[in-house]
Amino acid sequence: MARLQNKVAIVTGGARGMGAATAQLFVEEGAKVMIADILDSEGEQLAASLGASARFMHHDVSDENSWTQLIEATQSAFGAIDVLVNNAGVLMFKTIQTTAKDEFERVIRINLIGTFLGTRMVGAKMLENGRGSIVNISSVDGMKAANGLGAYCASKWAVRGFTKVAAMEYGHRGVRVNSVHPGGVDTAMGNPYGEEKDAVNKRYAMVPMQRVADPIEVARTSLFLASDEASYLCGAEIAVDGGMLTGQYYVGFPGAPGVPD
Repeated sequence: MARLQNKVAIVTGGARGMGAATAQLFVEEGAKVMIADILDSEGEQLAASLGASARFMHHDVSDENSWTQLIEATQSAFGAIDVLVNNAGVLMFKTIQTTAKDEFERVIRINLIGTFLGTRMVGAKMLENGRGSIVNISSVDGMKAANGLGAYCASKWAVRGFTKVAAMEYGHRGVRVNSVHPGGVDTAMGNPYGEEKDAVNKRYAMVPMQRVADPIEVARTSLFLASDEASYLCGAEIAVDGGMLTGQYYVGFPGAPGVPD
């Protein structure tokens, strides 16, 4: 049997990248999926390609009314919501000194407040039903620092902490909440200039896996957390980072790539 058979899921930021890979994988595994994004053309094309098991809806994760409409549309189309993947996010490369207040707030509004609203509003429906799985997409930069990513790191560290609180408040009522922490992923956000994969991989030479991830590799982790196979995972944080958080190689030292034992 498919791992999400008879489950209904919402995937935010689902029109492209990790969100699109997640939506497609969920449909393949038997779920009915509402793809939510501000990218109308890409979202509509993806939903059409996935057939009757998918719908697309324009959605601003930072707007409460948009969440209300999304929830109502999803329930009307497919029934009670079993899974929410809070995937929508933005990335901004700027030092703290060059970041304006409104720029910082925009990142927080989408990455953190969007996750809060989804967890609170969709979570309310799940709590009524006594079941559900919420997957919050954080980042390795929610577990470490990165220069030039002050706003992004702040938002993703907050998502990590918020997920822990939600797990405590929701877990005993049948709703599991967990976070996923991707490292480098070959998406429009992670690779904005569309560089060739080999060129991107060179930037990850110091990471144990020595390459960037494909979106499907993150989507598979979300699938696991959404499925009943993860029935005892609540408040977990899973790094899908090719070993980035483990450490970086000392070039030329024993154990590094290309160095004999």
